[in-house]
Amino acid sequence: MNYFLKNFLEKRFFVLFCIPFLLGIITIFGFSPYNLTFVNFFTFPAILFLIYFVKKKTQSKYRKKKNDIYFFLLGLSFGFGFFIFGNYWISISLTHDEMFKNFIPFAFIIIPLFLAIFFGFSILLSSRLISKNIYFILYFSLIFSLFEFLRGHLFTGFPWNLISYTWSWSIEIIQILSLIGTYSLSLISITIFCSPFLLFKKENNRKNIFFIIFLALLFVSNYFYGNYKTKNDNYIFDENFSVKIISPNFSLEEYRNKDEILQLKRLIKISEPEKEKKTIFIWPEGIFYESYLQDLSIYKDLFAKNFSKNHLIVLGITNVKKFDNNENKYFNSLVILNNELKIQNVYNKIKLVPFGEFLPFENFLTKFGLKKITQGYNAFSSGDDRKIITLNKNFNNKLILPIVCYEIIYPGQLKKKNEFPDLIINISEDAWFGDSIGPHQHFTKAVYRAIEEGIFIARSANKGISAFIDPNGNIIKSLNTGEAGNIELYFPQFIESTLFSVYGNKIFFFIIFLYIFTILIFKKLEL
Repeated sequence: MNYFLKNFLEKRFFVLFCIPFLLGIITIFGFSPYNLTFVNFFTFPAILFLIYFVKKKTQSKYRKKKNDIYFFLLGLSFGFGFFIFGNYWISISLTHDEMFKNFIPFAFIIIPLFLAIFFGFSILLSSRLISKNIYFILYFSLIFSLFEFLRGHLFTGFPWNLISYTWSWSIEIIQILSLIGTYSLSLISITIFCSPFLLFKKENNRKNIFFIIFLALLFVSNYFYGNYKTKNDNYIFDENFSVKIISPNFSLEEYRNKDEILQLKRLIKISEPEKEKKTIFIWPEGIFYESYLQDLSIYKDLFAKNFSKNHLIVLGITNVKKFDNNENKYFNSLVILNNELKIQNVYNKIKLVPFGEFLPFENFLTKFGLKKITQGYNAFSSGDDRKIITLNKNFNNKLILPIVCYEIIYPGQLKKKNEFPDLIINISEDAWFGDSIGPHQHFTKAVYRAIEEGIFIARSANKGISAFIDPNGNIIKSLNTGEAGNIELYFPQFIESTLFSVYGNKIFFFIIFLYIFTILIFKKLEL
């Protein structure tokens, strides 16, 4: 067996490409909907072992080949396996339009390969201090989490499947998000997952074991803190009116091939409006496939017949604005309407999805007949700002924070620290991703944002998971993927800010500073 393993590890192709690629795929099983977090205790130490093994080979007195490209390729292979399996659902969105089917290999291969570059550089830099000491574990965790942060901010940002999301199955464990946020939890989680690597050291192993015990105690303490926090909520509801989330479970084919007015009637039927009952109805993003906001007046009689002055309707729709130079700009918008279809509030989405809502290098690519994936040839423009929406007096001037779809994935970027909304409304169209893992992972992000901000979230997602999520991340009521219907709750009131909602990702950089300080001390002491 030892001979076979040794012979296997002598093959550069397996060490640099096959094994790390497989480890990347296995790591994805730690995320929703699989939630096999324990795999991280195998994959991360295995990656560290490969870094250590490659370092020894490149510095051998028999092979003086100190070549950084080996470490970059190792990280790239790990990242490629991670992203190709974790983000395959992106390519599913291209299957709904014949124009884009030839680009499925691009979405399936090139996008994961690009994202894997962040893993490549993180492992390249980590190789500088490789050792079987505690300071290396801290250093690797620091570098890896910093590149997670960069991935979440560069080139519009894509903070999808950060390592901390592997704890999504445990509400108790993730309560710490209210204090330190998602990036910080990733940093600490990576340290915990890497700790078994310290057991590979045969001599002077006692200090390493003490460090692992310390991490275990830290983990257990956090669990007890989370358990206490989840049992001590003091939520208040305004029982004068309610919020109703509607999930129609429409397919994209139904949007395209059926009469829009028939779809609208079906949506109203699922909403079950009661004219005397004060209600805010939340419809998902994308329900109007053909109509713009400016066209909705044609449905005025239908709305007047089914809704009353006691109702507000929140929905997603394309909004067209004409500017002074006669240029039309198109926005993916969340709008609030009354029963007469008069516009009460409009929020134009800020964070747009590349290729989904706008076409990078548009002037060049449109020459080849390309467009954004969503309906229409015109690319969406980004809104100017996300502001708190104040409802009218009929709804007690309650405060709402509007979030459209993909915007929910950004830790620490939902609101300003001096804003205190009573409710976050998140609308989404998850039908683009079929029966993949995408809608499940998308929903997980909403749970994390609720805990970070300490605010109720009402999420309406067609073909996704729609739910009321409380500030502790508990799912109060929900509709699963493929389920049509409505769920209702009295309107929640804001209670208090969390530490993270006040300081945001600054806390992450404070913890990084503590890590750097500890690394310097431990390295000097050779711990």
